[in-house]
Parts: sequence; C-alpha cells; structure tokens
Amino acid sequence: MSGLLKGARTAVRTCMGVKQGEKVLVITDPPKLKIARAIIGAARELSAKTMLICMPVGKRHGSEPPEIVALAMLSSDVVIAPTTYSLTHTQARLRATKAGTRIATMPMITAGMMCRGGMLADYNVVSRLTKKVASRFERTAEVEVKTSAGTELTLSVAGRKPHADTGIFHAPGDFGNLPAGEVFIAPVEGTAGGRVVVDGSMADRKGGRIEISVEKGVAVKISGNYAQKLIRMLDEAGSKARNIAEFGIGTNTKARLIGNVLEDEKVLGTCHIALGDNSAFGGRVRAGIHVDGILLKPTVKLDGKILMRDGRLKV
Repeated sequence: MSGLLKGARTAVRTCMGVKQGEKVLVITDPPKLKIARAIIGAARELSAKTMLICMPVGKRHGSEPPEIVALAMLSSDVVIAPTTYSLTHTQARLRATKAGTRIATMPMITAGMMCRGGMLADYNVVSRLTKKVASRFERTAEVEVKTSAGTELTLSVAGRKPHADTGIFHAPGDFGNLPAGEVFIAPVEGTAGGRVVVDGSMADRKGGRIEISVEKGVAVKISGNYAQKLIRMLDEAGSKARNIAEFGIGTNTKARLIGNVLEDEKVLGTCHIALGDNSAFGGRVRAGIHVDGILLKPTVKLDGKILMRDGRLKV
C-alpha cells in the first residue's frame, strides 16, 4: 500500500487540491479497487468526506457509467476515477464538470504507474509547459502532422478550443487525466484528410504499426499488425466510431511509453490522434467510444508555423 499511497497523495493533494470537509467521490471497478482504496486513504488524511463506489467494468472507453454513479458525480466536490475504461469522454463526466465538480479520470491505471513515471512528475513544471503549448493553439485554423513513419495528415481546428491537461485541477469544473500532461483539441468534423501511421501504441498495444487512411474526417481504411482488434472495437460501437475525434500533444517529461495509453499519450515528444467520441470536449460526435493512437517524433505545424520538429517542442 505504501507505494500506491505515494501516487495517491500526489493525486489528492497536488493535483486535486483536496481540502478538509470536501466531498470526495472515488469511482472504481473490481480490477482497480486496491488503487481506489489508496486514494480514499490519502483523502481521509486530509479529513475529506469520502465515498467509494465500485461499479461493474464498463464495455469500452467512453461508455456511460450506471445512472447512480452519474448522479453521485453531480453532488461531489471532487471525483477521482481509477477505472478499467475511461469515463473522460462521457456525458456523465461532462454534466458533472458543468455542475462544478473537479474530476480526474485514471483509466487503465496500474499499481506500477502509481509508483513511478508520469504520475510522480512535478506537476507545476508540467502545468507551465502544457499552458505554453495550449497557447500556441489559440486562433489556429489548420494543423499539419508528418512523421518519418509515413504520417501525412491535415485537419482544421478553426473555432475549436484547446484543452490543457495540466494535472492541476483546483478550480470548480476542472477536469483531466492522471497521470496528466497533454494539450488536446477536437478537429472540425469532416476536415481531416491524409494518412496516419501509429508507431507508438494503440488499442492497448505497444509497438507494431497501424495505418489509417483518412478522408473527410473519417478513418476509411485501417490496416497493420493488430488492425483487426481495432476494427472490431470500432464496428461494435457503430459508424461514428471512425470519426477523427482528437489531436493531442504530450507534455509530461516523466511519462514513459509503456503500452498503456493513459501514460503513453502524455509522453513528451509524441502526439496522438483519437477515433470516436469528441462531444465531451468541444466536438459534435457522440460515439460511445474513444481510442487513441500515439505517433513518435512527429513534426507538427500550426498554420504553417513549427510547433514540434521530430518530437522536439518549439515553445
């Protein structure tokens, strides 16, 4: 428990800024119960009013939690969710955020991740870098991404708001992942086009290669090492699952590429593309699924100006 408690204290004290008497709800499922108990313990050290809900494992990233869980989120000051699948891209999370609840989701978190790597970063440093990167996306219209692996993608983000996942969630309505450290934005639907080559990780797999052909904002063809698993996931969720939902940049200097997207997408020197739902952070597509793919050492241009060259940020 002691190793878990170190990460739990970072989450509760540094990241969420929990105060005495605040109502802290920890949402989990059976595989993540040990981690949830560590977080409850860290919150109780601060004399917070704590409640633990253990729900059944969801179907996939982005599937809605049971109604009783969604209602409990609305009446809490702080929600921390170490779960098997992500609650980030759900209407329950969105409604609770709008009601002022501070939320940190921790999908696929492991005991090892609680004790090392991105979870133990200096989140004041992460926050400063993340805000700098987010500021570069303000008033940006077009994003261009290229990698030596073969990615050549353009997409519009005109009128869309960038989100800074700083790891510091102290104000009402703040939300993000833990481990944190990314800037993400919802591309304008129907605008993405080109080719994406995922050479970092996707669908819970590290390494290999997934190639995605993109036309008018939709993944029209998917091939590669573990493409069939990804295709099955998307087909089960429906036609909207192939929407190009997100573009993001990792900003956590301690995050490692480990085959777990929760940490992988935060790795400094990477970017990521997601398929599926973006309705919870400024997009228009509700798909009930959200799947990220990590690209290594990208070159990223915002309206023709370099943000990142071969994985090195220019901020």
